[in-house]
Amino acid sequence: MKSGGKTLQGLVKRRTQEAKLYFSKTKLKVAPMKLTVKRFADDGDTTLGVLYIDGVFECFTVEDEERAIKKSGETRVPNGTYDVSLRKEGSFHARYSGKYPSIHKGMLCISNAPDWKLENNGLSFQYILIHTGNTDEHTKGCLLVNDSVSGANFTGGSSVDAYKDFYPKVAAVLEAGEKVNITYVDIEVGK
Repeated sequence: MKSGGKTLQGLVKRRTQEAKLYFSKTKLKVAPMKLTVKRFADDGDTTLGVLYIDGVFECFTVEDEERAIKKSGETRVPNGTYDVSLRKEGSFHARYSGKYPSIHKGMLCISNAPDWKLENNGLSFQYILIHTGNTDEHTKGCLLVNDSVSGANFTGGSSVDAYKDFYPKVAAVLEAGEKVNITYVDIEVGK
């Protein structure tokens, strides 16, 4: 993929190098990049939301439903704030390295405990990733990014396009050695 005569991979690499150089020279402490997921609808099987980067709309999201007692692969992450890191192992990493070779640096993994675990409200998750997919069948507890969602059938659309826009922004910050966190909040009616 070319953009203005330069490859996307070259652009991402150059921006990452520029960010590393800037931060190493200035010794400036930068606030973490803040991702926010505002969940606006849950039909009992699928949750739809909106994802912001530092307060600016980025894309829509699809997740599993909310559950008080976790059911493996069928439960969304509890509300709260967590760290986002690059996980450079596992089957998703191998698959995305082949699928997106020009941009992939590792899977965006959400956690707050060692060994890629996420624990909150008595629920424990592991390997919660941000990736592509359009339905709750693709999520298994992970966060799916989409360019559109349908409230009629609770599905997303154009997930790959959303991922290609979203992923390099977050990966570049992490590759520059800076922090990224994600906060999940409910804005659903009745919550």
